[in-house]
Amino acid sequence: MEWILLLILGLAAAISGSIMGLGGGIIIVPALMILSNYSELFSGITPQVAVGTSLLIMIFTGLSSTLAYLKQKKVDVKSGLIFFAGSGPGALFGVWLNKDINVDVFLIAFGAFIIFVSFVLMIRKRIKPLKRSSKGIKRSYVNEYGKTVHYGYHPAVGITIAFVVGMFSGLFGIGGGSLMVPAMIILFAFPPHLAVATSMFLVFLSALISSVSHISLGNVDWYYAMALIPGAWIGGQLGAAINRKLTSDTVVILLRVFLIIIGIRLIYQGIMSL
Repeated sequence: MEWILLLILGLAAAISGSIMGLGGGIIIVPALMILSNYSELFSGITPQVAVGTSLLIMIFTGLSSTLAYLKQKKVDVKSGLIFFAGSGPGALFGVWLNKDINVDVFLIAFGAFIIFVSFVLMIRKRIKPLKRSSKGIKRSYVNEYGKTVHYGYHPAVGITIAFVVGMFSGLFGIGGGSLMVPAMIILFAFPPHLAVATSMFLVFLSALISSVSHISLGNVDWYYAMALIPGAWIGGQLGAAINRKLTSDTVVILLRVFLIIIGIRLIYQGIMSL
């Protein structure tokens, strides 16, 4: 029964995370903590183990989703690597900041900001993206309506924004996709499907780096991980397949709903820690 429950959890987290480019950790971490409070079978799970195990699972969710999105030709690999050049160091900096700062008030403020971003996405079509310089990266993509969409950014700007996103990810323990996907859509005019697929590539790279430190610290429960991984792998593929059938507007609506959920969770976490 325990294995079946974890398999379903990994599957559900990976499907939702893959559809919206969030990775799935936003579901796995709180779910494991809730199970640890209400079931003796999960009594050994601490917050550190929940985060460490979740990051390990996101390697498989990210890889599975990325492979599926690569087949759909939706991953902007070059942009993903450029963004990772900023988000990787940013995440490490955020972890360092976390040691010396009282994050309670910041959690509440950041949760409110995440909710604000959700509402900004609602009016994204009225917002002009950042102006692309002649030396910047320019791309085009044919969307589901057969329309050619142009997007782009200057690498320095992309790396800087990715660094800030990575910093918040490391500081507050949330997936970088919750901010990077909206940033790509709003600031760089990425088509939503492309932003999600590229974000999953980032999730894969980030999880590879982050999970190493947690493994070295003993923050991974390998028994639970082995039960979660099959669902995460299958869910990553299913999420990418479902995403393919959704319109851009539907993807954004789902993303907005999850951002509100993430924001409420952060605010609640901050209030309970005061």
